[in-house]
Amino acid sequence: MSPALERKGETMSYACRGGLMELVLHRTPCNEIGSRSLEELEAFAEALDHPEQSARALIIYSDLQCGFSAGADLRELYGRSRTMRADDAQRGIREFLERIHHALNVIDAAPMTTIAALHGVTFGGGFELALACDLIIADKTTRFAFPELRLGLVPGFGGIPRLKRDVGNAVVRDLLLTGRSFNVMKAQQMGLVSQVVAEKQALPAARATAAQLAKFDPHTAATAKRFIKPIPQEELKQEIDLFCELFSRPAV
Repeated sequence: MSPALERKGETMSYACRGGLMELVLHRTPCNEIGSRSLEELEAFAEALDHPEQSARALIIYSDLQCGFSAGADLRELYGRSRTMRADDAQRGIREFLERIHHALNVIDAAPMTTIAALHGVTFGGGFELALACDLIIADKTTRFAFPELRLGLVPGFGGIPRLKRDVGNAVVRDLLLTGRSFNVMKAQQMGLVSQVVAEKQALPAARATAAQLAKFDPHTAATAKRFIKPIPQEELKQEIDLFCELFSRPAV
């Protein structure tokens, strides 16, 4: 195996074996996405485009008990911005968002079928990472939310355009404007989750699904994916603008 297709990092690790690539999140306390996570996510995105990459499916999951991810490490982002001049802080936030958008777009557009195997907390940026995947398999402990509104922000990792792509606008407005969480059964009713399983069974179910996908022609699957899952590029750019505007203003 090429070293480019296997890596153990501080916040996440990945490997490709037998046609299946797996990305496991393991940054305590609950996979908050900060600068180090972004660097490692970018390395993973680069591995997806590696010429020796032969995966037919990708599974993204967490091995922490708390859940999939609590979202962006806003403490780090705010802390860093307070040490900079306003213009420099604005540029730094925009660069961070553009970089994470690029990494998530690579996952979104990857030719293999991608599966998010979820449990527990799946909030903010963690929810947005899951939305970049083709399929979401979640156990009964999973809860979803965009809590950014409580902090005077909107989701900034591509969550609004991707959620609009997958479900109705009424659902998007509910999540975005109330900031409340919802459980996995509600998510399935919305059409957001493709499969609900018992506690601790999301990863086994995702692996079983990946094995089934391996029976199909990969070119056909990739072609179908491009047709049914366009990346909302313009809306993603607008989201970055909105986030940066709100980040520079104190919450009322």
